[in-house]
Amino acid sequence: MNENFNRAPGAGRSRNLPADSGLPSAVWNSDSNVTLFNQREPLRQPRTYPAPGDCNITTATENGAGGGSKRQSKGHQSINTNSPSVASGSNHLDSLVESSKLSASAPEFVPAVVYQNDTFYDNDEDNFSAPSLADMVRDFLCHLSSSPGMFESDVEYITSVLNSFITTEELLAELVELIYTESTAIPNFAYTGARLCNYLSHHLSPPSGNFRHLLLIRCQKEFEQRDVAIRGDPETQKKFHAFVLFLGELYLHLEVKSSKGPLNRAQILLTALRDLLSTLLSNPVDANIICAVKLLKLTGSVLDDAWKESGEPHMEELIQRIETIVLDATCSRDVRQMLLKLVELRSSDWGRVCAAVASNATPDNDPNYFMNEPTFYTEDGTPFTAADPEYAEKYQEILERQDYFHDLCEENENDEYDFDDEMDPEIEEAFENFCLESERKRQQ
Repeated sequence: MNENFNRAPGAGRSRNLPADSGLPSAVWNSDSNVTLFNQREPLRQPRTYPAPGDCNITTATENGAGGGSKRQSKGHQSINTNSPSVASGSNHLDSLVESSKLSASAPEFVPAVVYQNDTFYDNDEDNFSAPSLADMVRDFLCHLSSSPGMFESDVEYITSVLNSFITTEELLAELVELIYTESTAIPNFAYTGARLCNYLSHHLSPPSGNFRHLLLIRCQKEFEQRDVAIRGDPETQKKFHAFVLFLGELYLHLEVKSSKGPLNRAQILLTALRDLLSTLLSNPVDANIICAVKLLKLTGSVLDDAWKESGEPHMEELIQRIETIVLDATCSRDVRQMLLKLVELRSSDWGRVCAAVASNATPDNDPNYFMNEPTFYTEDGTPFTAADPEYAEKYQEILERQDYFHDLCEENENDEYDFDDEMDPEIEEAFENFCLESERKRQQ
């Protein structure tokens, strides 16, 4: 039974041709005159036909061995061997088959190992492109924008990479432009961008150029366009307002070494902010007023202290102009309310409480004395706090009510209720029907 069993791969899988096909049996050896393509049935006709000049494809019919029956092979193609290209291809295939050392009687088939060209895996230094400065800086800024809490731990690494990359003044100018553009374009990134500018101004050491100097020149370029920007289209105004807020953050964070040694804020930015506020209020449309209010909320206390220290009444002049705008300007009601809140904020010293007053705070001299006290509401929704004269009495009532409900819960927490005895027969039957119906729907 096992004498004729051949363990060679593919043994017994040869195509069994019909007896009346008239095709010669194929023998795979070097002495046979039958080619490789004569041993198989014709291939399926391709979807795209060759050009008429290349070959002549016709449908062929083959007669059976007895000559009486016809076998039609669908898709069988007859190639005109008169064509030079076909004849040369056929001769080439015949030569390959005749020189082949393959044998059907081989115990197993082992494919030849084809090694890849080693030069394919070699690094082509000519085609290798290092990341550009723009891509690198945008990746850094995107990371800081999405993870601002990582600034302290990552800024040193970022600076070291930039120090190794910035080798010319042109690259330094490009870096300044990239940081300025992203700081004014990414929402809420002005704060982190200003901190980054301050760090780079002290730790970035390019071979030529100064980071802070180029940054101030870039800001001055935008500053000189202020009169045109506040009257431009909405997109131009939006970019200008972003620049104003970024300059405010720069004034708060950019530190400059003075001749005496300690770090101070840049005085030139203080003058620029005063002129920008004056320019915004000179065209009191809603967008410009909102930008001025944001800038004063951001830097108002610092600007006020700096001008008071130098004896300049610039803040009083700005507040007077704001009060005039509230009375005369045609701004919207919400913007007018913002201006009134700003005037009130400045009258309370920008919401600051002196340390001496805080230590001796009483309900009479400190409006924020009850700031940390809880706020309660009456039954009709009226709020009352510790500043309310009746607060102590009402607060005591609330505490007593809480204690009452707390004791009641402790008394009843271990009580057991028998709900079966309290259920009417009709209710019990309806409940059982509901459970059965629910179970039936669930099974469906």
